[in-house]
Amino acid sequence: MNTGNRLTSLAVLAGLFLTAPALAQEPYPKRTNIEMTVLFPAGSSADVTARLLSQGMSKLLGANVIVVNRPGAGGAIGYKYVAGRNADGYAMVWNSNSVSTAFHSGQMNIDYKEFDPVARVLIETPLIAVRASAKWKTFKDLIADMKSQPGKITVANSGIGSHTHITSVALFKTAGTEANDVPYAAAQVVPALMGGHVDVLVLLPGAIAGQLKAGTVRILTVVSAQRDALLPDVPTALELGHKVALDAWRGITVPKGTPKAVIATLENAIRQTVQSAEFTSSSEKLYVKPAFMPAAEFGALIAKEDAELAKLMQIIGLKK
Repeated sequence: MNTGNRLTSLAVLAGLFLTAPALAQEPYPKRTNIEMTVLFPAGSSADVTARLLSQGMSKLLGANVIVVNRPGAGGAIGYKYVAGRNADGYAMVWNSNSVSTAFHSGQMNIDYKEFDPVARVLIETPLIAVRASAKWKTFKDLIADMKSQPGKITVANSGIGSHTHITSVALFKTAGTEANDVPYAAAQVVPALMGGHVDVLVLLPGAIAGQLKAGTVRILTVVSAQRDALLPDVPTALELGHKVALDAWRGITVPKGTPKAVIATLENAIRQTVQSAEFTSSSEKLYVKPAFMPAAEFGALIAKEDAELAKLMQIIGLKK
């Protein structure tokens, strides 16, 4: 190679080395819109809290974080959609424990490993609720009645394989009885109870916030590791002698392979939003608890809980 060609080659290589970092540090977001898939219908508690998050993130990112509802199949429809999108930060999913329950119940063939964690946002406490006029004053009363009338008392949940369905089966089996489970679409669960079509609900508090404020429901127990600060007088199932605690969480994940710099930008926007006074105040009105967790810790939590849910679902007969 002559001197001229050698110099030309070196110039090209130098240009490549200078260009690569520039490309790697390309600002994000560049597009106007970022899509957040929500696994439940509009108006559900998951949808309302997702919109609270999207509003804060939009302001911080300078782009529109748009909520798109893709409900069905215990979350499988939404998860499959997002897993198939480009890993570029413009598609995310408002995920929950359902990423594991949908997989282990056989409703989808992809698991949490198809996504990169960004941040946990909040925690919701599963509740056992009855109408305020119901004869059961305590969870002990309900269990005694269920044992004396096997199969008669109906318990609604938000769908087969859902977190509330698994909570229901696990709790009542641990208590020495079995619920007559009645699965509903998420938006139909509360009307089913209030209309007298079912006797008991197992659900997350955001779905019943209006009834809690109005005093038209009674909470018999919470299925969590500790008492809910927003419901301080309600005992946990653990306190009542039933070894079941299944706190629900919600957070953001993105398709596997999303650049770390993009994840860091999203994580920071979520952190600032969740820690804001506005988000905290709005969340408490929905009986949900802001609980920010960064990407690495969130990923470890998802993996740990996936293994635990797989084991639990196997024990209670819901794992496919």
